[in-house]
Amino acid sequence: MNRCAEAAAVAATVPGAGVGEAGLRPPMVPRQASFFPPPVPNPFVQQTRISAARRLQMILLGIILLPVRALLVALILLLAWPFAAISTACCPEKLTHPISGWRRKITQPALKFLGHAMFFSMGFMVTVKGKIASPSEAPIFVVAPHSTFFDGIACVVAGLPSLVSRNENAQTPLVGRLLRAVQPVLVSRVDPDSRKNTINEIRRRATSGGEWPQILVFPEGTCTNRSCLITFKPGAFIPGVPVQPILLRYPNNLDTVTWTWQGYTFLQLCVLTFCQLFTKVEVEFMPVQVPSEEEKNDPVLFASRVRNLMAEALAIPVTDHTYEDCRLMISAGQLTLPMEAGLVEFTKISRKLKLDWDGIRKHLDEYASIASSSKGGRIGIEEFAEYLKLPVSDVLRQLFALFDRNNDGSIDFREYVIGLAVLCNPANTEEIIQVAFKLFDVDEDGYITEQEFCTILQASLGVPDLDVSGLFREIAQGDSVSYEEFKSFALKHPEYAKIFTTYLDLQTCHVFSLPDEVQTAQSVASNKVCPENHEEGTSDKKVD
Repeated sequence: MNRCAEAAAVAATVPGAGVGEAGLRPPMVPRQASFFPPPVPNPFVQQTRISAARRLQMILLGIILLPVRALLVALILLLAWPFAAISTACCPEKLTHPISGWRRKITQPALKFLGHAMFFSMGFMVTVKGKIASPSEAPIFVVAPHSTFFDGIACVVAGLPSLVSRNENAQTPLVGRLLRAVQPVLVSRVDPDSRKNTINEIRRRATSGGEWPQILVFPEGTCTNRSCLITFKPGAFIPGVPVQPILLRYPNNLDTVTWTWQGYTFLQLCVLTFCQLFTKVEVEFMPVQVPSEEEKNDPVLFASRVRNLMAEALAIPVTDHTYEDCRLMISAGQLTLPMEAGLVEFTKISRKLKLDWDGIRKHLDEYASIASSSKGGRIGIEEFAEYLKLPVSDVLRQLFALFDRNNDGSIDFREYVIGLAVLCNPANTEEIIQVAFKLFDVDEDGYITEQEFCTILQASLGVPDLDVSGLFREIAQGDSVSYEEFKSFALKHPEYAKIFTTYLDLQTCHVFSLPDEVQTAQSVASNKVCPENHEEGTSDKKVD
C-alpha cells in the first residue's frame, strides 16, 4: 500500500468521515451573547406608506399650504440674514473669542424669535418638557434620536446654542451666514488634524465657565429612523463636564420627517411636511448628567450611560451601529448587494474583533464575490461550497454551521466577518499551516502533488470520488505545491484553515476515544496525518 492510500485508510477510520454519517464530532463553538444580532437590524431605512385617502387629503391641503409655507420660510430666512450679518460682521470664520456686547444682545433675541416663527410657519406644533439647564449647570446639550434635518428645532428651543458642523456648511450662501451666527464649532474634512482640533475646541468652550454659549451635539453622528439609539460618539463627553440630554419625539400618525439613507429625499420630505395641517414634535429636557471620576477618564463609559438613560426614557433599544455602517451600506450597494447587507454593528465588531473599517470593507469584497449570485445577498450552503471549490459534505456542513450563527440556513455579511475573525483567522496560524502542509505531503519530499492533495481531501471530506483539480490548480504554480505557495494561499483564504483543523480535530477525537494500545497503533500508522505526533514523524528534511 503506498503512502497516499495508507493516509486515506487512516482517515477513513475516523467516525463521521463517510458520507451521511454523523460520527463523533468536536464540540461546536459556543455562541457569545455579545455577538447576537441587534434588536433592530437596520435603523437607516424608512418606508412610509401613504394611503390613497391620505394622498388626496395632502393634495387638497397642499394646494394652499405648500406655496404659503414655502413663501413664509423664504421670507423669514431673508429677514434673519441681516441680523446674522450684523452678528458676524468683521469676525473670522473660525472664532477665537465669543461674540459679545451689543451685537449679541440685539441679534440673539431677534434670531430666536425668527427661528420659532420659521418652524411655526412650517406647521410644527412644539411641546416642551423639562427645564433648560444654564451654561454653568450643563455646558453641553446632547440630542437624540437624530432622524431629520428638522431636528434643528431643538437648537431653537434650547436658545440657539453653538453647533458642531462641517466647514462647508458655513460657506453656503444665506444658510452659512445664519449658521455662523450661532458660533459653531467647524469641522474640516480635508484637515487630518480636524478631529483632534474639534475635540480641543469643544473642551475649551465647555470649560470656559460660561464665557462661550452652550454647545449642542447630535452624538449619533447620522440620521436613523428613531427605532433605536445607535452608538454615541465620545466627542461631547471627552471634556468630562456635565451634559443635559434632550429627547426628540415626532408623535404623528404619518411620518413625513424621517430622513434616512434609504427613503424620501430632502425635497420630498419638505413637500410632504408642508402639506400636513400640522406636525407635532416633543422636545424633552432631561435632568443634567454629571460624570463620575471614572467617566471623566473614560468618555465612552460616560456616553454609554447617557445613551442608556435616554433609550430607557424613549422605551427603545440600543444598538452598536454607527456612521461607518452607513458607509458599508453604500459600498454594498455599489457591489450589487442589498444595501442592508453591509450592516455589521461596526462599533461592536471593530472593538471586539480588533478590525478597522478598511479590513471589514475588504471582507465585503470577498463576501460579494460569493453572495452576488444569490437572492437577498446571503450565502447558502451551495454558494459556500462553490466558493471553496468543494462538494457539500459532512465536514463542510459543520464549517457552514459554525458561520451560520442564527441557524437560519444562510450566512449574512455580519456572520461572515465574525466567522473569519473568530473561527478561521485564529486557526490560520503558522503552526496550523505547517501541520496542514505536512498532512498533505504524504511522502515527505517537501512538495504536495495533486494525488496527495486529492487523497487527503477525499478522505477528510468523506467524498471518495471528489475532483479537486480546480482547487489544486488555484494553489499550485506548476505540477506540485511548495510550502510557500501553500502558505500564501492559506493566508489569503482563511476559510480553508477551519477545514484543515476540523479534520485534525476529528482524528484527535477518534484517537482519544480508542483503547490505549489501539491509540499507539493508530499514531504509528497515521504518522503524518495525525497531528499529535507530527513532530516525531517529521524527517530531517522537514525540520530544516
